[in-house]
Amino acid sequence: MQAIILDTDSKSDLKLLMEIARKIGIKAKTLSETDMEELGLVHAIKSGKTNEYVDTDSFLKKLRK
Repeated sequence: MQAIILDTDSKSDLKLLMEIARKIGIKAKTLSETDMEELGLVHAIKSGKTNEYVDTDSFLKKLRK
């Protein structure tokens, strides 16, 4: 599966793109701003996950610097 995200302030342009996508057999869905923020957080969490133990005190001290 592959995906593309298009961002526009024009509702009419977005509606046209959605219609074109459906006509050529591509599933299309609109995302709210909250949905996009959540996707960004998921990506950040996955890319930062190392499966290594991190000492909480040491981590917090580094953040405070």
